[in-house]
Amino acid sequence: QVVVYGPVGRHKLPSPRAPELQHLNAAMAVRFALTMSATLGLAMGDSPIGKVLSMISDLQTNIIKEGEGSQKVYAEFSEYCEDRSRELGFEIKTGESDVDALKATIDEEASTISANTQKVEELVASVSSNEADLASATKIREQEAKDFQTEEKELMGTIDQISRASGIIEREMSK
Repeated sequence: QVVVYGPVGRHKLPSPRAPELQHLNAAMAVRFALTMSATLGLAMGDSPIGKVLSMISDLQTNIIKEGEGSQKVYAEFSEYCEDRSRELGFEIKTGESDVDALKATIDEEASTISANTQKVEELVASVSSNEADLASATKIREQEAKDFQTEEKELMGTIDQISRASGIIEREMSK
């Protein structure tokens, strides 16, 4: 406790560090000082205490103005935060619905990929089969071409022999 001596006697006040005063803010402390000065009968004149109280009163006014300005800034920032929170909520909902739509598209495209992969495998097998058939047909055609050339030589030889024989027979018949 703090003991204060004033014109009306001795007063015991709680210590500034006492738990009862710790919850007071600056404005309440100034009001308390002004109330105490009025209770103790101190004049607001040219005395040093009066000047201090006047300065404290001015300080209280400045603190209240600053507090009002801070409160206004806080209110604006709080409104900004609420607006931003609401916007983010909408963005989240939109994003979640987009996620669902994109998942459906992914599933659809995955099934399309699967079907197309199967078609590609079938076409690869078909191409392989066709290439094998082509190779087989080419071998056959090459063998047939060789056989044809052999037969053609034989036939050309036979035709040539027949032509010579015919020429000999005609000559012999015309004699």
